[in-house]
Amino acid sequence: MTALILSIILLIFGFVFMGLRRHANPQAAQNTFTLLSVVAFVLAVAFGVSSMIRVVPTGHTGVVTTFGKVEVVTYEAGINFVAPWKKVINMDNRTQKSSLNLNCFSSDIQEVTLTYTVNYQIDKANAQTIYKTIGVDYFDKVVEPKILEAVKGVFAKYNAESLIASRGILSSEVEEILADSLAQYNVQLVSTSIEDIDFTDSFTDAVEAKQVAEQNKLRAQTEQEQAIIEANAKAEMKIIEANAQAESQIVAAQADAEVAKIGADAAEYQGIKDAAIMSNLGEMLSKYPELIKYYYVTNWNGELPETVLGENSELLMQIGE
Repeated sequence: MTALILSIILLIFGFVFMGLRRHANPQAAQNTFTLLSVVAFVLAVAFGVSSMIRVVPTGHTGVVTTFGKVEVVTYEAGINFVAPWKKVINMDNRTQKSSLNLNCFSSDIQEVTLTYTVNYQIDKANAQTIYKTIGVDYFDKVVEPKILEAVKGVFAKYNAESLIASRGILSSEVEEILADSLAQYNVQLVSTSIEDIDFTDSFTDAVEAKQVAEQNKLRAQTEQEQAIIEANAKAEMKIIEANAQAESQIVAAQADAEVAKIGADAAEYQGIKDAAIMSNLGEMLSKYPELIKYYYVTNWNGELPETVLGENSELLMQIGE
């Protein structure tokens, strides 16, 4: 618009110089006014043409306004010719990155500081709507407040200890809420990250003390369990030894019983055998009486008995004679 005003002013000066040339008497004065008028017209044309050129940078969308009213048409990146009274606002539709240092509170009223980083971009097709309803400072008006709302709302659901161990869950929840809220304003959320979560020194010291106490408790429990295991092992060993000794005694007793049984069986067998021999021998002697004399003779040691009694004394006396 400034170039257009300058162009109009220069045109006016050109016409003024042409009028002065007509009334100038010396030839040198006429030539001077002629030169001034030509320069004025050339500059007027140059400023006029430049007032109609609009350059839209790469990655931007040109939103056209006429005296503040947003037009339906938009311009792509490059050189565009526009009526001088129209204005082109360049809306950045590239992915943009911003980081915010935030303070919020957990559900147990512990102060938390963190750095939240977002990558976002505007919806290119709705660049006119964004400019019309929000303006070029959409980050300050929409993105930043929505980030604060989402982060504080999610962090307030967890206690401080949970926040330490749940960074991945926190990031997902915040990103989901933030994506939905920004989409209502035609802003697309590309990615987010939670960095540098920190707590007050007093809370950090308390957490460390609790961890030390838990470690000591765990160590004591481990030592106690180890002692119980060792005691149980010793008791089981004694039981095993006692059982082994008892089983050994049982086996020995069974073996002795088996041996005794075998001996008894052998004695019984020998008795039966001897009885059978004696029975057979008695039958033979009763059947063959001559065998008695034969056994007397074959078993005599050559000595005469001092006293002889019985039915066979005659035989012995005869042998003695």
